[in-house]
Amino acid sequence: MGIRINVTSVFVDEQAKALDFYTERLGFLPKTDVPVGEFRWLTVVGPDDPDGTELLLEPDQHPAARAYKAALVADGIPAASFAVDDAAAAHAELTAKGVRFTQEPTVMGPVVTAVLDDTCGNLIQLASPA
Repeated sequence: MGIRINVTSVFVDEQAKALDFYTERLGFLPKTDVPVGEFRWLTVVGPDDPDGTELLLEPDQHPAARAYKAALVADGIPAASFAVDDAAAAHAELTAKGVRFTQEPTVMGPVVTAVLDDTCGNLIQLASPA
């Protein structure tokens, strides 16, 4: 069947702010930007895989989306997890760029994780092999 993930999303409070954070701070590349009424179909991709899985920066306009985001943040649960080669090095590099982390690099079994605030209402986990 060959099923695979094509697009996944994170709910964001402001698409322009999210695009800036995900490209300027995290290093993703813009992929698709199409006006769709009041909002945009706005995606980014990893710099090492421009034809890979797209991350949709989805407006959180539905009340359930806002409640979902708030509940996850309140419980410290990341909305998404991104792979990095070295979570501790990524933490240091992103901290130097002004990114705020809610969890320092922590060994969790076979992985090292760190959790950042994406400034758009989400916690995002970075994970690398331990």
